[in-house]
Order: sequence, then structure tokens, then C-alpha cells
Amino acid sequence: MLPDFSPPILTVTTTYPGASPATVESQVSKPMEDALSGLENISEVTAFSLDNASVLILEFKASADIDQSLEDAQRKINNILNKLPDGSQTPVIAKIEPNASPVLQVSAIAKNIPERDFMELMDEQILPQIKQTKGVAAVLVIGGEKREFRVNVDKDKMKLYGLSLSGINQAIASSNVEFPTGKLKNQMEQMTVRLAGKFKTEEDLRNLIVSTNGTSTVRLRDVADVQDGSEDQITVSRLNGVNGIGLRITKQSDANAVDMANATKERFKEIEKKYSKEGVSFTVATDTSIPTIESVDAVLHDLELAVLLVAAVMMLFLHSLRNAFIVLIAIPASLISTFVAMYLLGFTLNLMTLLAMSLVIGILVDDSIVVLENIYRHLQMGKNRRQAALDGRNEIGFTALAITLVDVVVFSPVIFIEGTISDILEQFSTVVVVSTLMSLLVCFTLTPWLASRFAKEVELNPKKPFQAFLLWFERRITIFTDQYVKLVAWSLRHKIIAGIAVLVIFFGSMATMGLGIVGQEFVAQGDQGKFMIKLKYDKSTTFEENNATTLEIEQMIVGQKDVVATVFANVGGPSSGMGAASFGAENKSELTVKMLPGKQKEIPTMHYMTAIRKKIEDKYPGVEVKAINIGMVESEESPIEIFLSSEDNELLMKEARRLKTAILGIKGAKDPTISTDDLTPEVRIELDREKMGQLGLPIAIVGMQLQNALTGNDDTQFDDKGQEYDIRVMVDKFDRKNVDDIKSMTFISNDGKQIRLNEFAAVSVENGNGSLERKNRIPNTTIRSYVMGTASGTVSAEIEKYLKEQPLDENVRMLWGGEVKRQKESFGALGTAMGIGLILVYLIMVALYDNFVYPFVVLFSIFMALVGAILALNLTSSSMGIFTMLGMLMLLGLVAKNAILIVDFTNHLKTQGKSTYNALLEAVKERMRPILMTTIAMVVGMIPIATATGSGAEWKNGLAWVLIGGLTSSMFLTIIVVPMMYYTVDRILAKLSKKKAKELHFEEDPI
Repeated sequence: MLPDFSPPILTVTTTYPGASPATVESQVSKPMEDALSGLENISEVTAFSLDNASVLILEFKASADIDQSLEDAQRKINNILNKLPDGSQTPVIAKIEPNASPVLQVSAIAKNIPERDFMELMDEQILPQIKQTKGVAAVLVIGGEKREFRVNVDKDKMKLYGLSLSGINQAIASSNVEFPTGKLKNQMEQMTVRLAGKFKTEEDLRNLIVSTNGTSTVRLRDVADVQDGSEDQITVSRLNGVNGIGLRITKQSDANAVDMANATKERFKEIEKKYSKEGVSFTVATDTSIPTIESVDAVLHDLELAVLLVAAVMMLFLHSLRNAFIVLIAIPASLISTFVAMYLLGFTLNLMTLLAMSLVIGILVDDSIVVLENIYRHLQMGKNRRQAALDGRNEIGFTALAITLVDVVVFSPVIFIEGTISDILEQFSTVVVVSTLMSLLVCFTLTPWLASRFAKEVELNPKKPFQAFLLWFERRITIFTDQYVKLVAWSLRHKIIAGIAVLVIFFGSMATMGLGIVGQEFVAQGDQGKFMIKLKYDKSTTFEENNATTLEIEQMIVGQKDVVATVFANVGGPSSGMGAASFGAENKSELTVKMLPGKQKEIPTMHYMTAIRKKIEDKYPGVEVKAINIGMVESEESPIEIFLSSEDNELLMKEARRLKTAILGIKGAKDPTISTDDLTPEVRIELDREKMGQLGLPIAIVGMQLQNALTGNDDTQFDDKGQEYDIRVMVDKFDRKNVDDIKSMTFISNDGKQIRLNEFAAVSVENGNGSLERKNRIPNTTIRSYVMGTASGTVSAEIEKYLKEQPLDENVRMLWGGEVKRQKESFGALGTAMGIGLILVYLIMVALYDNFVYPFVVLFSIFMALVGAILALNLTSSSMGIFTMLGMLMLLGLVAKNAILIVDFTNHLKTQGKSTYNALLEAVKERMRPILMTTIAMVVGMIPIATATGSGAEWKNGLAWVLIGGLTSSMFLTIIVVPMMYYTVDRILAKLSKKKAKELHFEEDPI
């Protein structure tokens, strides 16, 4: 849907099972930070230490080569792998890519076989087939029951027989081996000798002798319950309340999402057919390729409408299909050439390139209109077609060149902008520039050639209904032109009054920005009829409790069949949005709710998800509920993100809580949270080293045995028909329920005595941090907030206003993150582009006019465009985002056109000896028609985009309204302001050069 773009960000995830956030920070996060902080072009390192995992986010400068940075980071990590604790897994490095979000979320079920058998079938046979589908990069599996052999040791029996967990592990491992021992050879043949010592059946494992003492033997079944069972479930996936295996399918970075989704759905049909006996079926819960198709269809529809409307405008002004066709041929000629350029540059047909084509329809006919209108004027002088085509083009060619170059130079700075925005806008800008340059080529070659062959002056016949209407339209245009010429003449005679009126209009429109109607946001999220409910239970909540409560909530939502189509539940699994962590948590769940097609037009998604959220909060008061609208790009990020850092942790949390309280009171801010403010109950074991030394108990042995008892040891595998399954040895769940169970755990000393844990350690329950953060090696906390009913920029402005009145402590450093950070960077970059664009427009005109003063006159037309652009934003309640800013940038080039037409023709008339006053009035009269034609063509061409309501419409509506408003106000005001400024500048020049006004022809003759 969007051009491929990768923000310069890497994530490094390290799993450390069983470790608390404090342990993860000291043993994993800090060594990783130290190693990675020295990477080239790195700007920020943020470390999150959580239960069982460490996540580092590395942000690089925009100029960094992210693939090279990934290789460098991998090298640095490989160098410190031996410094990481033994229990930790290998760190995984990944790029954050918007296009790496899952394209399909699918629920798979098998009606005729048990869940565990289905999981085996999925792992061994079905998943490899899905992964072979063209374009599929990865398939993440959520839920399902995985086979595992469980050895649940009875603590009391183990104590009775004088055994330890490590002894049981050793016995199992040493009895489950297979040795290739060598070969038997004689002169005739040779044979390999293989010692087959692996367990063959569950009974082999049960009857394993774990200890012998003279005559008595202790078998594994005597001290443990041995089962061919399943792994402890820590994730569950459901669709509409029905358990299944959840599949999240992501595409390869260079693959087409639509093609990949279609190919995968076809593969599902093949698999369903193949495994019909097992009752395998797939249901697609979410498919992000559908909004892509809808958005592309909507833009193509806008494009078709724009062409038809522009054609209608041409018919009105040019009076015949023949003349309209001469102009309209510029559209396909320019667009086909643009497709060739796109192919050579490796661009795709995405939302940005198609939007550029839709917006450019009215612009493509600009040059041809100006040229053809002038050829038409020469035909009316009585010249033959060939002569009229030559003279008309030669006379106006310079103006056409100026108009087009101004459009082009405005976009050139965008290509050199750095940051996230550059990837999004680069293709848009290139398409606009290439197609506009092609339209210039067409107006210099194809248009005059067609005019010299086919153009003809149309004599309108009032007896024919359509031609009678055209005559009426012509009379209206003539009246409008004459009245406007009178208004310009009045303005030239009353420059002060007219000037004050224009200034009042300009500053009045600017003042509307202070009314708070126009918000600020990075991009409009829009309404896709899809939202996510995130549930966070208390840290002490078990997975089973989470699952049961989440199922009740699902059933409540699924029950609303008149609104809801599907509810895809992910209990305890990793989140799906862009930038989400690659692991879940036992106390978290998320529900992706899809409304019935088109239902969001009756009940806006925002309203419906808020009502659902309130229902959940009322019924389950202890649950933390977040409702997030899923827009065009599914992202985990909160729009408001504030990073606070300080060496003083107590001060940091105090200031964070104060700021959170302030955000709670801001209108539009929703669910502010402090990332490190949640406390988790943890059992703390303080060891008496003196006693342990006397008893001969090493700390490492105690730690390993505790880990073995509570997490389990799965170093050994059971081989069944070539497939290996873990054998997990751990204490039975009835012996690991509370603190007393830990206190009574026994350890064997050097002399074989059994010693309880509470004999050499103090066991207590304390509150520890649920998560810890560091930013650039300093303790950090993050305040996150969602927004509702307003733009994120409006909320961030309120927060900044509060901080000005009540600043944070000087020892606390604050940084913006998330959408607000991108807004500030992007608005700054686009503002710079506008500034450069303005300078380039001026320099182009200096080169064309060979004069430094007259280009200033043209620049005044740009300020007139701002009037309409800002009023249009206010009237349509649009927000100021990167797309509306892009509209402002486009205006710089488009509105200068009217001024160029007037200034250029005035200069031309002055060379023929006309006075400035008369030349200006004649220029307005003669150029009013092409100004009206080009402006109306552009405005009419953009109306379908401005009024679009389909998928992705919210991105382009504001952009089109800015252009419509700006072009309209510029059309009416430029024709007054530019002659006034021209007249004033000419007078000033006359006085400076000490020539008499008479010499410079200022006599105000009636025209």
C-alpha cells in the first residue's frame, strides 16, 4: 500500500527464562548496551528489562545504512555472547519495517483429530507448505498444544528415597543415548555397530532405574508421575470464541502483499482438500491486502472521475470535442511516460504514486490549455491553422516553461529530505515531477502539431441547445472578466484601501488557526472498521485465569452479531503491530475486532470501541483495558510518548507521576501510563554464605536445582519415529504452589545429608519492578498516552503548555518520542523544503525574466493561496499532517502560475509601448480566460479526491481540500494583488531611477 520504507531502527531481543527484570538488566541489558553504544551513526539506545527478556531499541541517524548497521550490531553481539548468562538464549536482531506487519491473521482448526495431533500435523506437514507459498516470509504460530513428555517429581517421595532433581536428570540423560561405536569388518563385508540406547516407549521411561542401594532399586515411576502429555500452554488463539491454531503470515520485503495474500488463500484451499479426512479448515480473521485493494480502486476511481470532469471543463471553454481532445491527449501521453520512468526507478503502484497521478490530472492539462488558448486567440485574428499554432506557441512558450519549472522546482527539495517522511514522499514527488515535465514536452510538441492539423474556430449556433448553453456560458465569462477588470482598475487607483482589505483577509484567515479547529497529527488514521482491545490483568494473574476471563469478554463482543463480524483472540501471545515485542506475557491478551463491512459508516469505530471498552471496565473493574483504532498501518505505538531520564530514580518516578496526572486532565488524552510503575510480587531468597560454606553447598548447585524444580529441565529428548520431543523434569505442580513449598525444598550436602532451604536462607515476599528501562545508559521511564476525538499534535501542545508553566526538575531530562517526534521532524523537514522551494521559485523566475524585482511580485500570489488553504482546513475540520503540508508545498508551484501569466503578458505589452496601467488591465482581460480554465480544471480534478469516502480517503481528503482552497483564493485574490504590486514596484523603480512617471507610461488612460 505504501512505498517500502524502513525507519533506521533495530531491535535486539534476548530471552532469559525465569529471570526477574532486575536480573535481566544487570546480566543482559547492561552488557548489551555497553557493546552496542559504540556503533557508528547510532543516536539513541533504549533498553527494556522485563520478566524473562531484554529488548534493546537502537535508533540510528537518518543517513545510516540500516543493513550495514545490522551487520555491525551482529558482530558486536557475537563478541560478547560468552559474557551473557548460561540460561539466556541467543539475541535476535531485527529491523522495524511497516511492511513486515502480518498481512494475514488466520485461525486453523481440525474437527476430526485431537488438538495435540493437529499441532503435530501443523508443525510437520502444513506449515512447510504454507512457507513455500510465493511471497511468504514467515509464519508465527499462536496457541496449539505441543507434545511433551512430563516427569512430575513428587517432592516428598524424592526426599524419602534420598534423591535430588539433578540426580534424576542425570539418570534420564545417561540412559537415553545412542552411540555409533564403530565397525565390524572381515574380508567379505563390514557392518556398523550402533548402540541403541534411546527410550522406545513411555514404559521404558517409567521403568528407568534412578537409584540402586544393594538389593533395593528405585524406578522413575516410584518418585514421579510420567506422562506423554503437552507443554504448559502459555498462548491460546481463538476466532469467535472457537479454539484454533493462530497463524500470523508476513510477506517478504520485496513481495506484493495482494499477490501474496491471494496465493496463500489458494494454498489454504489445497491444504483443506488434502486433509479433508482430518477436517482441517482455515478462516482468515484479518487481511490487510483488502484495504490496499480498496484504496487503490478508490484512487483509480478518483483518477477516472478527474479525467471526466477535466474533459467537461475543456468542453465548456473550448466549445468542441476536437479542441477538448487536443488538450486531453496530454493526460495519457504524460502518464504513460511516467509509467516508464516508474518502471526504470523500480517504483510500485502504491497509494502514494496513484495519489500523485490523481492530483496531477488537472496540472497535466495546464500547459496545453495555456498554449491552445493562445493558438485559439491567434486563429480569431484570422491566421491560418499552421501560422496560428506557430505564433501562439512561440508567444506563450516562455510562460509555459516558467509555469512548469516552478511546479518542478518546488518538489525537488522533497527528494533530499531525510527521515521517515522522505521514503513516503520520494515516490510521490518523483511522479509529480516526471509527469509535469512530460506535460511540458507535450505542450511544446504534440499540442501545437495537433492544433495545426485539427484546430478550428467554432462558430456557436444559438439554435442548437448545447451551443446555446455554451453561448450563455461565454457571455457570463465576458461579464465576469469585464467586472474583474473594473475591480482591478479600481484597486490600482485605490491601492491603500485595497491593500488594507487584502491584509485584513490574510490575517483574518491566519487568526482562524488559533480557534483550535485544525489539529496536528502525523497522518490521519481513518476508520477501517477494525480495532484492538488490549487487556492487561494483575501481574499475579495466572494464564488459566487470563484465558477464562478473556473468553467471557470475547463471547460478550461476539454476541453483538448486528455489528461485529469477527473477534480474533490472542491470549498471552506476542502482539501483532509494527514495533511490537516478539514475545507475550501470561497476564496480557489482545482481541482484534472486525466490524461488519460498511458498519463503521453507521457507528464510527471510535464510538463503538469506546462503548465496548466501558462495558468491559464496568464488568471487570480490575482489568486494565485499552481500545486502539487500527488504521492504515497497524502500529503498537502510542501517539503520545514522553521519555524521562534521570540518575535519581525516586525523583524520576515522582516527576513522571506528576506529569501523568497532568495528562489525565487534558482533553483528548486517553489512558496515560508510566512504563516502569507496575510492581510485581516476587519471592526473594537471601542466602547465608557462611552456613552454605560449612554445609558444602555451592550457590550454583542451589540455583540450578531451584530452576530445575520451578521451570523444568528439558535437556533430554524422546525419539518417536524420527521426531524428537522434550522430556521435561520438574517438581509436581502441587509441590510448587506457595512460599512454604520453596522453604521446604531439600538439597543434598557433601556428606549426603538432606538440608531444607530455610535452614541456610531467608525466604520473603517483596514487591519488585515489573519492568526496568534505560535510555543512553541512564535510568528512564516512558509516559505513553493514546488520543481520542482530537489530533495528537493538539494534546502534545497542551502538555508543552503545562510544562512551561510547571517545568520538570532540572535533573530530569525529557524527550519526545513516537508520533509527536516524527511530527516535529517531518514538519520541520517540510517547512525547510517549503523555504528552499520558495527560493528556487524566485531564482527560476529571476533567470527567466532577467530581473530581480518582478519575481517578487509573483511571490505575493503564494500568500494569497494560504488564505484559502487555511480556510478550507477549518471548514472541513481537517488536521494539519504531512499530507496537508504536502498540499501547501504543491501550492507554491501551482498558484504562481496565475501571477506568471499576468506578469509575463504585461511585460510583453509594455515592450509594444503600452503604459503599465493599460498593460496590466489588458493582461488581466486577456489572461483571465486561461487562468479560469487552468484553475477550474485543477480544482474540478481534485474534487473527487477531496470528497472521497472510500478506503484510505482520510489521507488524501485534507491534501485535496488544501489545494482546492488555495487555488480558489489565489485565483480571485492574485488577479487583484499582483497588478497592484506590479504597479507599485514599477512606480518605486521609476522614482529610484529618477525618471519621470510620464516616461515610464503611467498615464491612466481608459482602456
